[in-house]
Amino acid sequence: MTNKFEAGTLILRVVLGLIFFIHGLDKFQGGIENTVGWFSSIGLPGFLAYGVASVELVGGIALILGLFSRVVSGLLAITMVGAIVKVKLAVGFLGNGQMAGYELDLALLAIAVFIAIQGSKGLALDQLIFNNKENNTTTLN
Repeated sequence: MTNKFEAGTLILRVVLGLIFFIHGLDKFQGGIENTVGWFSSIGLPGFLAYGVASVELVGGIALILGLFSRVVSGLLAITMVGAIVKVKLAVGFLGNGQMAGYELDLALLAIAVFIAIQGSKGLALDQLIFNNKENNTTTLN
């Protein structure tokens, strides 16, 4: 790691990955059919629960390892927009006592968008796997 900026980005990437990995794992361990039922109850197709849980679980691992960070973060950002708009916006920024608000979702969205735009090279497997390809490619400016 060459600078403080990349170190900070690494921390954001790993923490975001850990949070989403745990959320995805919880959806599967808690019984994915419960999540399917909940999706259906809020008017979303139940099969989306499998996609969301998979993106969270696999995407979380990918972020922790530094694989396809921009793409994964983009998918997670879309997931967070969906969660905010479909579920959390109605309960407000801080929630209503029954359900948490969208303040954490908004923070996760911001981190995901930042990584999708910026990328994260620090301790990333992408750098090991694709580094030679990038070094051998010339670009025209």
